[in-house]
Amino acid sequence: MSNPELAENDAPPDHYAVFRIRDFRFYLTGRLFAVIGQQMLTVAVGWELYARTHSPLALGFVGLVEMIAMVCCTLPAGHLADNFNRQRIILTALLLSSGASLGLALISWRHAPVGWIYACLFTAAIARTFLWPASSAFLTSLVPRELFPRAVTWTSGAFQLSSVAGPAIGGALIAVLKNFSNHPAAFVYILNFCTAMTCFLCVNMVRARHIVKNPEPMTLKSLATGFHFIFAQRLILGMITLDMFAVFLGGATALLPVFAAEKDLLHAGAQGLGLLQAALPLGSVVCALYLAHRAPLQKAGRALLWCVAVFGLATIAFGLSRWFWFSMAMMFVCGAVDNVSVVVRHTSVQLLTPDDKRGRVSAVNSLFIGTSNELGGFESGFVAHLFGPAMGNAISTGAIISVVSGGIGTILVVIAVAFYWPEIRRYGKLA
Repeated sequence: MSNPELAENDAPPDHYAVFRIRDFRFYLTGRLFAVIGQQMLTVAVGWELYARTHSPLALGFVGLVEMIAMVCCTLPAGHLADNFNRQRIILTALLLSSGASLGLALISWRHAPVGWIYACLFTAAIARTFLWPASSAFLTSLVPRELFPRAVTWTSGAFQLSSVAGPAIGGALIAVLKNFSNHPAAFVYILNFCTAMTCFLCVNMVRARHIVKNPEPMTLKSLATGFHFIFAQRLILGMITLDMFAVFLGGATALLPVFAAEKDLLHAGAQGLGLLQAALPLGSVVCALYLAHRAPLQKAGRALLWCVAVFGLATIAFGLSRWFWFSMAMMFVCGAVDNVSVVVRHTSVQLLTPDDKRGRVSAVNSLFIGTSNELGGFESGFVAHLFGPAMGNAISTGAIISVVSGGIGTILVVIAVAFYWPEIRRYGKLA
């Protein structure tokens, strides 16, 4: 006679249990729409800036402007996420981001100076800086602890699915609309406004509430709590450091408009740009689906190190490629292995952090990763300009040197982190 307890324990895990939670469904749907719109906007901004300036440095300044906003606002954003209603913070940030999109549409339509584009991007970056820690910490209140790793995996997958659809739609819309209008990017900015408002409605439908039991005044000690906690947790610090430098050095996305546009590189145009930007998140989606349907990683630390090393190798291959479809394949590989880093790091940070500190720790986490994204974009543009036009070389030459050297730097970072933080090599089951 079979043992009922044994039968229950041996039952296969329910990979979709998290979708039976109403609040999680609304939260995930809202993120899906918001990220689609944001990725469409990213393509449109890159296309418009390069079309108007023909300068890789102008693309690099996008990352610099957004990084400045993050550095200025991250600590207050984390404090607010721990001491005020997280849902209201998310809703307010979405309204501010929507206003920035309308501003971009007006600037594009009126062909206003490029400086105004950076002003709107700065405003949108402030909104995202307040949204990220509140949103990350808010997720923990929507699902039980035992389902949280699955929730992170599915949330990451939805984010990347949106990142696949957004660039492809944005690139295709610009390619079509430029035949009928002198302001194709303006229409994309309007669509981003609509998707942000859809997210606003979905988040507003969530019933879970973040209740602050003992709110703290905003002091220097309170603002620094996130830093103190992360630096006391060597495992988390090592993971964040690895991801931060890998993204800073190895990211080629800021220069995709150059690779897509230049004749001696890929010469793919606006639609090819959208496909290239969609390839990386498409790889992440495939990886997320794989992770969601298998047991939790048993050697998460080693998997993380190997995946970041592969990210560096694929980046080098992309920089040397002259065949569009091979370049897309390398972006796909970068996205697949990068998703492992996202799932391991985000799950570990949230589960190892007490709820009253999650907002501030999430803020510091987003500061490290977000600034490496934005500063990495500036670094890519600057290196491409330095080794390209500044030295009398072609723009394409500078872009190749920037991407390939970044991939090499990523591999060196993996080696250094593996030896300095042995805790990562020993990190076992992700749960």
